[in-house]
Amino acid sequence: MEMRMVGNSGLEISRLGLGTMTWGRDTDTHEAADQARAYIEAGGNFLDSASHYGAGDSERVIGGLIGTLFRREDVVISTKAGITYEAGDLKTDTSRTSLMSSLDQSLARLGTDHVDLWQVQIWDAKVPLEDSLSALDWAYTTGRARYVGISNFTGWQTAHCVTRQSNQGGKAPIATIQSEYSLLNREVEREVIPASQALGFGFLPWSPLG
Repeated sequence: MEMRMVGNSGLEISRLGLGTMTWGRDTDTHEAADQARAYIEAGGNFLDSASHYGAGDSERVIGGLIGTLFRREDVVISTKAGITYEAGDLKTDTSRTSLMSSLDQSLARLGTDHVDLWQVQIWDAKVPLEDSLSALDWAYTTGRARYVGISNFTGWQTAHCVTRQSNQGGKAPIATIQSEYSLLNREVEREVIPASQALGFGFLPWSPLG
């Protein structure tokens, strides 16, 4: 499988990633292991999850495969924070406190001391941007996340975050944005993808089959 560098960062991932949103919920542990085995044997190395996938079960399944199906150093594990489900309702909270707590819980479920990529999953108008970005700085400088990024941000929101983080010393550079992109939804072609090309961060599509 073709490998690609993520934007201008040093992170190298396979061209096709394996999404794990249904793992631990609609996809049981045995089926998840079969999917991961087939994917890795095909040359893939990028497992994408989020803290709220299956109320954390997706990360638990991945953690159970580390050391049994693959070595930790052979895979790139990505997870996200900022969204939770409470009593069936979607809640967003990208405050520094919430994001930091979410990452430590993700690491515990994954059974690892770091993730390779950690992304803020949504823009939260209730929280000052500086507060959210400070959590990325914390994760990056403490080694909990090798690279950091954002997800589901608009073009101007993305450019604002990327330039803010790159123009100040001691800040964690934004390595990626993850957005919906398929033949059914090509909105990111207007601003987000041109911004990634101009500013040098990687673009990761979700639900590429629509």
